[in-house]
Amino acid sequence: MRPMHEQILEAVHAERRRLSSRRGFVAGGAKLAGGGALALAFAGAPGAGALRSALAQEFEDDVDVLNYALTLEHLEYAFYRDGLEEFGEDGFAEAGRPASVFTNLEMIRDHEQAHVEALTAAVEGADGKPVEEQEYDFGYEDVDGFLEVAMALENTGVAAYAGAAPAIENADILAAALGIHSVEARHAAYLNIRNEESPFPAAVDEALTREEVLEIAGPFITS
Repeated sequence: MRPMHEQILEAVHAERRRLSSRRGFVAGGAKLAGGGALALAFAGAPGAGALRSALAQEFEDDVDVLNYALTLEHLEYAFYRDGLEEFGEDGFAEAGRPASVFTNLEMIRDHEQAHVEALTAAVEGADGKPVEEQEYDFGYEDVDGFLEVAMALENTGVAAYAGAAPAIENADILAAALGIHSVEARHAAYLNIRNEESPFPAAVDEALTREEVLEIAGPFITS
């Protein structure tokens, strides 16, 4: 049986191909055929409320959106925390990776921890109960596999934030979520480079629905 990280990466690439065939720019027209980016671009336009409602994906309220994001941030933080501890700086060096890779991944880990703390505080501030960290199995066996899973997680996270943003009602929460989204996009670009993929594979990042994100990330969660 193939390692889990290979199965997850295949699912990510299949989803990208599906979205690319369904959406994208019409030849020469620079016109996006739907998606979260369109909702944000025209958030202040007449009829935006109806568009937001159409793109909102079964979130009950802002606390539900925050806990959805927190679920993904818990997963990402645990991934970097445990993986970097497992391999250590020497493990990355033995795998032929420059010293800067380990240093940058430590910064990404710290970012994910900060996201967890910020989202937890936001849920509590909205009188909600934050979701807790779960148990995970990321399926990697070596540094190369670790970096491939990191790429899959970061790209999925970017698409998840884009998909959830239209459902947010509170402007302050939306601003905070977009601040995290842009950092996740920086992470994804860096991990794409480390895996010899384009850091900017398309002119428009596609959004994923809650169901699509859980199909990709769900297998990592074992508890």
